[in-house]
Amino acid sequence: MAAGVTLAVGGFAAANASTIAGGTKAASAAKRPVDKNAKGVAAVVSAANAFLNTLDSDQQASTVLDFSQANATAWSNLPCGSSCRPGIGFGTLTDDQLASAEHVLKVALGSGKDTGYEHVLQTLEADDVLASAEATSSASGAPTAEPTDSATAEPTDSASAEPTASDSAAPTSTATDLPTGAPPSGGPGGGGGPGGFSYGSGSYYLAFLGTPSATGTWQLHFGGHHLAVDITYKDGKVAGASPFFTGVEPTSWTADDGTTYAPLAKFRDGLLKLTGSLSTDQLAKAELSQSFGDVLLGPSQDGKFPETKQGIKVSELSSQQQKLVLAAIHPWVADVDDATAAQLMKTYAKELSETYVAYSGGTGLDTQGDYVRIDGPSVWVEFVCQNGVVFRDQIHYHTVYRDHTRDYGSEFSFS
Repeated sequence: MAAGVTLAVGGFAAANASTIAGGTKAASAAKRPVDKNAKGVAAVVSAANAFLNTLDSDQQASTVLDFSQANATAWSNLPCGSSCRPGIGFGTLTDDQLASAEHVLKVALGSGKDTGYEHVLQTLEADDVLASAEATSSASGAPTAEPTDSATAEPTDSASAEPTASDSAAPTSTATDLPTGAPPSGGPGGGGGPGGFSYGSGSYYLAFLGTPSATGTWQLHFGGHHLAVDITYKDGKVAGASPFFTGVEPTSWTADDGTTYAPLAKFRDGLLKLTGSLSTDQLAKAELSQSFGDVLLGPSQDGKFPETKQGIKVSELSSQQQKLVLAAIHPWVADVDDATAAQLMKTYAKELSETYVAYSGGTGLDTQGDYVRIDGPSVWVEFVCQNGVVFRDQIHYHTVYRDHTRDYGSEFSFS
């Protein structure tokens, strides 16, 4: 088992990885077909098969699971290891297996800068920052290693403002401390931290729900702390790219090589440009009466879209503001491959006049309880600020992208 996983340029690297604990090699599994010249969904299937070919039969059994509602909806924003999500842990893989798993993500996810594949890798690296900070924390609980900056209301990747207030009103959605919902049917035990919680890129799990195929129905299911990627394929096409949960703590940091990372800066900045364009009257229409401590449609909240849309209708905005709404949606949709993202954005553009923008708290996205929502006939995006858990003097972000009709490829009913 890998002692730890460290993100490296262009991929993952495992430290002290061995094949099987105790030196006993598990039975090899039948090889699956790989086509290096495949395109589109066929390329995702080929990459998935190539990864499975690196695994023994026991590992494959932990990775290829039933495409059931219980497995598909088993995801969480929490660092709860395999106790709340199915699949094989990155921390259990060898170097070659990790490289192959990374290739699956690279083929399946978007190619945009700081979105899609790049965004996912940065999210895992953020969790390594948390693991390091927790390991070196002082007796008072304050980390000794802090990130270089935190978010502000300005649409830039770096800033210095710290949260100035906390959410005093009773929230309609509060941050959860424990995972809920049905446990997954595959995977080993939980993480190594208190209560099974642990930080780090080794505590992310990859599963194929159903057999990867260009003709059948299956899901690429990947996630860990602050991340849930759920892409459903049906008959060689992407049937759904949601739910997609993404959060981050710290909001930004500088690596040893001097590179500064801010995985959700592009997501945040699009919303800041949108809310910053609203007039006083428009802001009054967009403001929600509720307070929010977390996203409304997080884990175990499938199908619970509000019956009535709230906020300001996009048809009431100027043409330039309407373009800002689409630009604000795009980073979440860009999680999936570029061609699918473009198709989804066309759908959301057609539905734009019936879409609503709403906010609660402040519009700066720099204080506990600051919250923005975009809710259309199909698209649903939420962004909320919470006080830090490890970096307690800062805020961190939770966000979710859902689709009213396409979550989990429309395979399940949540009425």
